[in-house]
Amino acid sequence: MSMLVALGLLTALLVAYLVTSVGRRGSKLPPGPPTLPIIGNLHQIPTTFTHLKFAEWAKQYGEIFSLKMGPATCVVLTSPRLVKQLVDKKSNLYSHRPVSHIGYDIISQGDHILLMQYSGKWRACRRLIHQFFMESMVVNNHLALVDAEAVQMVRDFVEEPENYMQHPKRFSNSTIMSLVFGTRTPDINATHMKRLYRLMEAWSNLQEFGSTPPVDIFPLIKYLPERLFGNWRTRAQHVSKQMNSLHQEWLNKVVERRKSQGPRDCFLDRALDQEDSGKLPLDRHALYFLAGTLMEGGSDTTGSVLVTFLHAMTKWPNVMKKAQDEIDSVVGEDRSPTWGDYAQLPYVAACVKETLRWRPVIPLGFPHVVGEDDAIDGMAIPKGSQIIINAWGMQHDPERFADPDTFNPERYVGVPQLASELANGDWEKRDHYAYGSGRRLCPGIHLAERSLFIAMAKLLWALNIEAGVDAEGRVMDADVSAEGAYASGLLVCPKTFPCRITPRSQARKDTIMREFGVATAEVFAKYSDDKEW
Repeated sequence: MSMLVALGLLTALLVAYLVTSVGRRGSKLPPGPPTLPIIGNLHQIPTTFTHLKFAEWAKQYGEIFSLKMGPATCVVLTSPRLVKQLVDKKSNLYSHRPVSHIGYDIISQGDHILLMQYSGKWRACRRLIHQFFMESMVVNNHLALVDAEAVQMVRDFVEEPENYMQHPKRFSNSTIMSLVFGTRTPDINATHMKRLYRLMEAWSNLQEFGSTPPVDIFPLIKYLPERLFGNWRTRAQHVSKQMNSLHQEWLNKVVERRKSQGPRDCFLDRALDQEDSGKLPLDRHALYFLAGTLMEGGSDTTGSVLVTFLHAMTKWPNVMKKAQDEIDSVVGEDRSPTWGDYAQLPYVAACVKETLRWRPVIPLGFPHVVGEDDAIDGMAIPKGSQIIINAWGMQHDPERFADPDTFNPERYVGVPQLASELANGDWEKRDHYAYGSGRRLCPGIHLAERSLFIAMAKLLWALNIEAGVDAEGRVMDADVSAEGAYASGLLVCPKTFPCRITPRSQARKDTIMREFGVATAEVFAKYSDDKEW
C-alpha cells in the first residue's frame, strides 16, 4: 500500500469517526435537543438571552438535560434537588471550572478567581476573602460603612433623581472600594468607577455564550485568522489590558499610601501585612487580581440588583406601599432604617429575596466542571462535563413559584432566614440561587445580603418610586419583560427605564441630610485625602 493510499484511508477513517461520534449524544447522557455531527448543539445555543432558551429546554427535556458542544458535554440542572445532590453534597467533584483560553490564559493569566481551577491557589484566595468577609467581620466591622454609603445613596436620589440608574452603582462600588482598597467613590462622576463599569460591560459581553468562538472545544480555531470569528483575540487582549491596568494601579496606590500614611485596615492592607511577614501565599499579580475581582463582583451585582428593584417598583406600586407601611410602623421620620430593624421588617426582607428571584443578575451562574465520572437518576455525567446551574429556570418554575414573572414578595413572608443559611439547608427550602452553590458560593454573601436590605429599606423609607410619564403627563405602563427591558450578557441588568423618584416628606428629606452630615464626619472623613488620587 502506497503512502498516499494509506493517508487517504486514515483521512477517511478520521472523517467517518468525526461524523459518527463527535457531537453525538451518547445513550446514557441526559436527554436534550437533537444534535448535528461534529458541532452537536452549538448551532442552537443563542448568543443573547441564553437563559430564556435554557428554561424553554428544561420544560421540554426535564430538570436535567444535556447539550453537546462539539466533543464536549454540558449538563444543565434546573432542579433544586439535583443541585443539592450534586453541586452541594459532592462539592469536591463539582467545584472545578471549564478550561478557558480566553478568560484564563489571555485575560487573567490564570489569576481571576472566578475562572481559577479548584486548587491550592484557589483555596488560598478563598481563605483570604473569608478572613475579611466572614459574617462576624461584616456585622462587627463593615456595617457602619454600608449604612453610611446607603445614606449617601438616598441623599443622591433626593438631589439628583434623574440619575437613578447610577446612584445604586455608586453605592455598591464605593462600599466595596472602601473595604478592599480603603478608598471611596464620592460621586457618580468618579473616573475609576466609570473605568470599572466600562470594563465590566466588555468582560460580560465576552463571557456570554456564543460571543466568542469555541476555542476550548476546537483548539484549531486558535490558528485560524481571528477576523473570521469577530476578532475574538483582539477583543480579549483589549479587556486583558484594561483589567490588568486598573487592578495593578489600585495595588500600587495602596502600596504607596502605606509608605506615606500607614495602613487603613482594608482587605488589601491586611493582605500586604501578610506579605510583609512572609505569610502571603500569592505573588503580586495574583494579589491585585484577587482584589480586583472583589471590586468587580461587589460593584456590579449589588448595584444591578438595586436598579432591578427600582424597576419592579415602577410596575408594582402596591408592593412599595405595603413595604412603606411596614417600615412606618417600626421607624419614624426622625431616623432611617438600619440593619438592627431586620427582624421587624419581614416584608422588606422578602423584597430582597423576591428581587433576587425575579430577575437574577447572573441567570445561569458561571459553569462548574465535574472532576470525575458521575451519575444521577440513571444518567451519566462524564468527567469534564460543564455543569450549568439554571437559576433562571428554577426561579421561574411555575410549579414552585406561581405566576413567576410577577414580582410578589409574599412568596417569602415567613422566611426570615438569610440566603447564606438557606443555601446550606434543605433544598426544598432554598430561597434562590443568586449566590451560586457548593464551594463556589459567593464569598461576599454576608455583605451582599445586608447591603441589599439596608439599601432597600432606606430607599423605601425615604422615597416614592413611580413609573415615568409621557409628554402629555400620562403615567406610562412599565415594561419589565425579561427580553425587552433587560440587556443581555453574563450579567443581566435593566435597560434605562422611565422612572420618577421623589422624597416622601420634607421631614424624611431633612433626616437624610442630617444623617449624611453624620456619615461624612464619622465615616467618610477617614477617606478625606482620596481627592489627591
